[in-house]
Amino acid sequence: IQEQHNIKAEERLYFATLRSKPKSTANTHYFCTDDEFVYENFYADFGPLNLAMLYRYCCKLNKKLKSFTLTRKRIVHYTSFDQRKRSNAAVLIGGYAVIYLKKTPEEAYRALISGSNAAYLPFRDASFGNCTFNLTVLDCLLGIRKALQHGFFNFEAFDVDEYEHYERVENGDLNWIVPGKFLAFSGPHPKTKVENGYPLHAPEAYFPYFRKHNVTTIIRLNKKIYDAKRFTDAGFNHYDLFFPDGTTPNDIIARRFLHICENTDGAVAVHCKAGLGRTGTLIGCYLMKHYRFTAGEAIAWIRICRPGSVIGPQQNFLEEKQAALWSLGDNQHSQKAKQEERAVPHLITSMEELTLNPTHINTNPNAVIRYFCFMFQGEQTDTGLGLTQGDKLRALKSRRSPRPATTSALRLSMGATSPFKSTKYPTSSSSAAAKRIGKSPSSTMSNIRRSVIPKTSFITPFSPTSHHLLYNLLLFF
Repeated sequence: IQEQHNIKAEERLYFATLRSKPKSTANTHYFCTDDEFVYENFYADFGPLNLAMLYRYCCKLNKKLKSFTLTRKRIVHYTSFDQRKRSNAAVLIGGYAVIYLKKTPEEAYRALISGSNAAYLPFRDASFGNCTFNLTVLDCLLGIRKALQHGFFNFEAFDVDEYEHYERVENGDLNWIVPGKFLAFSGPHPKTKVENGYPLHAPEAYFPYFRKHNVTTIIRLNKKIYDAKRFTDAGFNHYDLFFPDGTTPNDIIARRFLHICENTDGAVAVHCKAGLGRTGTLIGCYLMKHYRFTAGEAIAWIRICRPGSVIGPQQNFLEEKQAALWSLGDNQHSQKAKQEERAVPHLITSMEELTLNPTHINTNPNAVIRYFCFMFQGEQTDTGLGLTQGDKLRALKSRRSPRPATTSALRLSMGATSPFKSTKYPTSSSSAAAKRIGKSPSSTMSNIRRSVIPKTSFITPFSPTSHHLLYNLLLFF
């Protein structure tokens, strides 16, 4: 009897690419989410799907796997030959395998590309121009696993309605990237109003939410639109680190951003114009320095939290700075470990001894700060400018139709915790980067059986590959 249960568990969950809609049978249950979980694009971008959709998918699949009526049936998640929908579906079931089946990203991805399965279309950024950086399905699975390891999300306590409420433009347009540490949001305006159909929020609209979620510091990356005193007079710290829309930060700005965040008690709310490009780029730098995210993992996780983030050359910038940021983080963590017994702070040391450039620059930190405070001073007013990339992205986002949810009116003070409800701001990591894997299946996956199902072009069983994993899978079911 035990052996029969093992076989059924191995053959329980499958992923398939089908040309037509199949009918469920006595032994097989088919379901598709292509039209249920739909990415809201800006331009030619098509995914990955956001964290709320990943959560809802996991709930849906858990319910099917626990359903008494489906106990003895194979469960097949099928998708179409639309390459964009297929890639999004692969991230959903691959993410489920990583989160709930305890697969490594490589194991999940290897199953997805096993046999005759065609390659998956890589994701692209939310810019209007040509794609210069490919974000793969594997990048997304690696980003999910890295975020899971560091406690960035916990689906057992995730408030999906709150997430979907606050990501709406009319409700603040904000998303947590690292719970308790980084909140990305759209830039505030001098007055709360609706302009050309776009809801604008004054700084004061965010005060209740920020206070309840221990946001102590605001970093503005775009030109001055509102007076920073409105935040500082309310007890918040406020910093201006301007660089032009659609561009990448220089080393002075990047180091200053990291220094501020490393010395801040409480959470940091970061914004540019739309809170996507510049905001995601600098938060990505922090993830890479302190958690050893690869550029692909950082971009993937940030986009899953806040779709459309990190745009154009900013993607290549993170890729180019990856090694330097890892070195910067390793050096700082090493110094901190050596000096932990003493109460003397050495937080500025890493800024003096390492730069994001390969060439060493001996810079006085006080001079850096003085220089930074005055750099671009003449460029920080928003007068006489045409529409920027941030303006266009924000306008596109504001036109999206509302989704049904249990939350309703604008309530920036909603809830006592973030939708992530993480128990604690997680510690940094120095784990090695995950290796990229090719299409050739490894020995650990060679025993996966392929099932013959009518009208199926590609089908992948998500089965355990050892008796130990099989035991865990049976416990999960």
